[in-house]
Amino acid sequence: MYIKIKRMGDIILSFLGLVILSPIFLLLFVSIKLDSKGPIFFKQKRIGIYKSHFYIYKFRTMKMDTPKDTPTHLLKDPDQFITRVGKFLRKTSLDELPQIWNIFKGDMSIIGPRPALWNQYDLMKERDKYQANDILPGLTGWAQINGRDELPIDIKAKLDGEYIKQIGFKMDVKCFLGTLLSVVKSDGVVEGGTGRAPELTKEKQAK
Repeated sequence: MYIKIKRMGDIILSFLGLVILSPIFLLLFVSIKLDSKGPIFFKQKRIGIYKSHFYIYKFRTMKMDTPKDTPTHLLKDPDQFITRVGKFLRKTSLDELPQIWNIFKGDMSIIGPRPALWNQYDLMKERDKYQANDILPGLTGWAQINGRDELPIDIKAKLDGEYIKQIGFKMDVKCFLGTLLSVVKSDGVVEGGTGRAPELTKEKQAK
């Protein structure tokens, strides 16, 4: 029952988001076009519910010669590929705003495991252990407020599994409020990092 209520909430909130944020969308359209050559939006094949495929939308933050289907943290010196406006968008997570459309369409939910790249087979395999591939992926989730880019794959999948076990209104609110705090503090954003989190405490890894 909660999953159905959650989906209705996603539709209503994403529609309101598209309407209310339209002036910001317009401002970002202009900024991206003036900053560098290329399209405003970037789309990429991702893994959806039950490991189906869909295209996720973001504001373009990278130059046109960036290698495709490669996570930013796996690029050698990723800063050379990120545009000036792109650095601001990524730091503030504003590049994720077009995913409101993915949510409205039903590809994603507001809260859930972040959708893996179509070729992140190791992450999908780990998530299978926790049934984390069996719900709609999210704009943000439990793993995102507990490390984001810093997390190794096994810890990320385990946190996604914890979300599945505790899924409900209280958990979603906790994830949403935690995301706002993480964005303000820019927690866990590691451009060009390895995806590991050596600075995480044992207590945090055990969550």
